Amino acid sequence: MLGRDIPENGMVGRELLTLPLLSVPTGAKPKGSMELLSTPHSIEVNNITCDSFRISWAMENSDLERVTHYFIDLNKKENKNSNKFKHRDVPTKLVAKAVPLPMTVRGHWFLSPRTEYSVAVQTAVKQSDGEYLVSGWSETVEFCTGDYAKEHLAQLQEKAEQIAGRMLRFSVFYRNHHKEYFQHARTHCGNMLQTYLKDNSGSHGSPTSGMLHGVFFSCNTEFNTGQPPQDSPYGRWRFQIPAQRLFNPSTNLYFADFYCMYTAYHYAILVLAPKGSLGDRFCRDRLPLLDIACNKFLTCSVEDGELVFRHAQDLILEIIYTEPVDLSLGTLGEISGHQLMSLSTADAKKDPAARPATSARGN
Repeated sequence: MLGRDIPENGMVGRELLTLPLLSVPTGAKPKGSMELLSTPHSIEVNNITCDSFRISWAMENSDLERVTHYFIDLNKKENKNSNKFKHRDVPTKLVAKAVPLPMTVRGHWFLSPRTEYSVAVQTAVKQSDGEYLVSGWSETVEFCTGDYAKEHLAQLQEKAEQIAGRMLRFSVFYRNHHKEYFQHARTHCGNMLQTYLKDNSGSHGSPTSGMLHGVFFSCNTEFNTGQPPQDSPYGRWRFQIPAQRLFNPSTNLYFADFYCMYTAYHYAILVLAPKGSLGDRFCRDRLPLLDIACNKFLTCSVEDGELVFRHAQDLILEIIYTEPVDLSLGTLGEISGHQLMSLSTADAKKDPAARPATSARGN
């Protein structure tokens, strides 16, 4: 078969380019007497990250010296629950000059984290007239990309630090919810706020989504009063707990996520985990550890012999505390403000500019 001419400018070494609307005419025959290429087989995909994978395959020895290019057909599997706004759809055909296998396919502009893909390959020989003699397509192999690694989260952290703004003092963490939620905790959970699995709010590739158990809290205050806001999108009842009960020198603080909502709001997710706890062990290998006394988001420092707490003014901080919380350690009451529209971000449209260069919720 013969494929259409494919420009080679810009393709160097193992770099892959998107190939807009690459098509191979069905039934076309090779010119002259050039021998047909064998179909690639035994596809292997490994070394999978959030934005790259390595691929190799087998082909006949007679083709090894002849093949000049690889065509790679990469397709995102249909998933009704996927975050369709996270990455813009791109052409699925990629082209690369032939290099020794395995080769690496990478690029956050067409690979999304935590996403199922199918891939097939085709080999080709570029002929003197600019057309391509191509093999048949290989079998299709499926794989799933991984979560953001620490280096990707470090990029998000840098972006969040640029927006964080000045630090404001606060004294309590608080959790807003409906009255029935707290009644259930008192009646059926031994007066404890139990941990639950984090939903898919935030970045699609966050290692915490669907993996980390915790209780969500807020700490943001109104700049003119220094107190928590009286309005809430999560419910009219608020549990407040002194900050030192959850955040102190025996607690580790981790950066988990940063994302935007195509609005003026910017969100950062932080994790508070008692040292040595199950949550702490989970975060240790997956999330950047912050200095609790010196960072741009949330601090706990000793001043005049007392613990002083500060939060970033220009970020909405979502705090995950990884252990159950005893209601007797704080106070519960009804707020006087309005019930705002929900700020749930699990299915909301995310701003891709905030990604790396690569229900029970409440708070």
